[in-house]
Amino acid sequence: MKARGFTLIEVVLAMALVGLVLVGLNTFIFSMSELWGKNADVRLFDQHVRAVTRYVEREVVRASLPPSASPNATPVGALPVKPASGGQENLVTYMQLTGGRILRWPGNPLPEVYCSLQVKRGKGLYMLWHSDLENHYLDDPPRETLVSPLVTAIAYDYFDTDFNKWTTETALKTDTSGNPLPPQRLRLTFTYQHLVREALIMVPVVKQGLPNPW
Repeated sequence: MKARGFTLIEVVLAMALVGLVLVGLNTFIFSMSELWGKNADVRLFDQHVRAVTRYVEREVVRASLPPSASPNATPVGALPVKPASGGQENLVTYMQLTGGRILRWPGNPLPEVYCSLQVKRGKGLYMLWHSDLENHYLDDPPRETLVSPLVTAIAYDYFDTDFNKWTTETALKTDTSGNPLPPQRLRLTFTYQHLVREALIMVPVVKQGLPNPW
């Protein structure tokens, strides 16, 4: 029995069906690519917000654990800092015993690095840092490292135990003697074009039961 081949009509119909499938597949792929491209900025911005927030969280947590912290201390506090641009500003400050991965030393890295968080208008979130083991620690301004150019504001949350509520301040509160008070939370505002995100970072408190490594 002779094998029956495809007729011209069957071949044309098959090619037409394959063409329709390919057209539909291409339309789907291009539409998904267009949708993905339109939301790329949003996704990248949100990823940046999460990455910076996690970094700052790790920094303050690491500063609050041994061997950096000791019992009943205030490892993440508030101190007056004088940056290279001049003028003194009260900033959230903590000490890292071994420094951090984004710090670029001009020479050999030193331990006991004091880091402060500052937001510069139009420039972003900076870390101001130097080691108290440097020869001119008290005279030279701290070095500055950009953490994120998209942070446009930093605010400080304090919990009022008398009224059992949170208050947000644009500057660190001070006591009756004028000393800056450390907040319980940091509030970072990220801005990119029309996108705005806010991130909360809890400031750890060292408990009395923290083991003393020394």
